[in-house]
Amino acid sequence: MKSTEMKKIHSIIIFFILSSFFCLFAKVPADYVNLQDEVTKLGAFLYWDPLAAHAIIQKNGHHLSISIDSSIALLDFKEFHIIEPPIRKDNQVFVSKDVISLAIELFQSEAELDFFKVGAILIDPGHGGKDPGAIGTHLIGGKKTTVQEKDVALATSLELFLLLKNRYPDKQVLLTRSTDVYLTLEERVEKANNINLAENEAIIYISIHANAAFDTKAKGFEVWYLSPGYRRSILTETEVDKDLLPILNSMLEEEYTTESILIAKFILDSLDAEIGSLSPKRGIKEEEWFVVKHAHMPSVLVELGFVTNKEEAALLADKNYLRKAAQAIYTGISTFITHFEQSRGFTGGQ
Repeated sequence: MKSTEMKKIHSIIIFFILSSFFCLFAKVPADYVNLQDEVTKLGAFLYWDPLAAHAIIQKNGHHLSISIDSSIALLDFKEFHIIEPPIRKDNQVFVSKDVISLAIELFQSEAELDFFKVGAILIDPGHGGKDPGAIGTHLIGGKKTTVQEKDVALATSLELFLLLKNRYPDKQVLLTRSTDVYLTLEERVEKANNINLAENEAIIYISIHANAAFDTKAKGFEVWYLSPGYRRSILTETEVDKDLLPILNSMLEEEYTTESILIAKFILDSLDAEIGSLSPKRGIKEEEWFVVKHAHMPSVLVELGFVTNKEEAALLADKNYLRKAAQAIYTGISTFITHFEQSRGFTGGQ
């Protein structure tokens, strides 16, 4: 290796060592205070989302939402204020004193007591009509049987619809399709984004599918959500100043991502408890599925199993098995709704 290359490597190493040294001993600005300490003094609750580096302070029905290195504070999820960016050091969060003053002023005002609830649940059975989705043909019980994804998705979705409709008569429980018809991906998303909701209501979107693979041994169920690295456009320039648009969309998207991960976890755990002895759990995955990334709401996509696996195809052709899968998804959704509404619309961890 040439001496000039060695010098470059040494310079890079020294740079990173010095950078780490200065970050370690960098001082917190004098007018900044420890967020947890101040929240305790206020008698408020602090919810922290490590995934999004996002915090919410809650008291008296009010929410103050901030993110590390962001100059925007979101009050009750509808009013924006410019602040000095919060910082993180030694696994602690520090904010300017102005943020605490803003919190005190907010908490002393009268709150809307009917804050945030799930107003609608949209179930989307994948594929349909001329689009069968994944197909698997096997000899099942001595009979040649073709299992189509569109049929698996619809049967499961109809069962799920009935369970949710009975459990939540006060909520809109909707299907993108209830028969074997073809819908484009754009039509599915448009249905989701055009549902009328009250100002304090949220909607969740559940897309039901079955899987396929060239490897016929592949089997198991999994739940997908939108990758945190992908950013949707939630607000438009007609709703907010265009200079603030990227920042605000990023903050709101982090809320959707956190909620989607939580829905995915609850559904996956319920599926594992209900059908885990028959089909393996493949985990929670992240991807930029069209129906998930273009729905402006917490969204997940459930893959119930592989139609290309003979054993699993036999299960997916069994109505009783699909009924169990629907029950598991229902339990996961119900658990999320209870968590969401009891926490008055925030889904992060403390």
